[in-house]
Amino acid sequence: MSMEKSKISNYREALEDMITNAKAKFDESVEVHARLRIDSKKSDQQVRGSVELPHGSGKVMHICVITSVSSKEAKDAGADEVGDEQLIEKIKTSGKANWDVVVATTEMMPKLAVVAKILGPKGLMPNPKNKTVTSNISEAVKSIKKGRINFKNDNSGNVHISIGKVSFGVDKLSENFLAFIEALKKSKPESVKGKFIHSIHLCSTMGKSYPIEVKM
Repeated sequence: MSMEKSKISNYREALEDMITNAKAKFDESVEVHARLRIDSKKSDQQVRGSVELPHGSGKVMHICVITSVSSKEAKDAGADEVGDEQLIEKIKTSGKANWDVVVATTEMMPKLAVVAKILGPKGLMPNPKNKTVTSNISEAVKSIKKGRINFKNDNSGNVHISIGKVSFGVDKLSENFLAFIEALKKSKPESVKGKFIHSIHLCSTMGKSYPIEVKM
């Protein structure tokens, strides 16, 4: 019998109940939705970060690398598309950016300004805070392929992230959940005083939502 969601407070119990009651014919994603005590209109309260999920997210990440100095390094590491100014021009002309992550080397950042309005709304604009602006392209690409994902708040002050699939099982999902919570806590802006995380909910793609008790 499924638990009453109002009684759920332990993440492991929530995951166990979620897995038991997953009825979809596909492997559902397990999502975390965090409501934060921030003012999303203030620039100094924007939340950006990254987390290396111990067991990955279960999603194949498509990575674009924009660089003029590390093309071979990027390709050898497994980047799906690599380019320099010509790729930037292609993005500008087409208005398309169909990747999960865009990584750039430092020298390319000023040149990316012309496509900021395309990459920004998609959450693809490289940023040092989530380690997508780097001089170590190989490490960045391999880390993302292995399970590192970026997160940031939306306009309502919420953060949404997938921590795996129902098929992962309770133990792996629990480890991924805890890794994300720790990364989220570390992303707390200095200007935010007092309690940072207002509430946390766990859910599967087709399942109900479970409120989880998380301090801070």
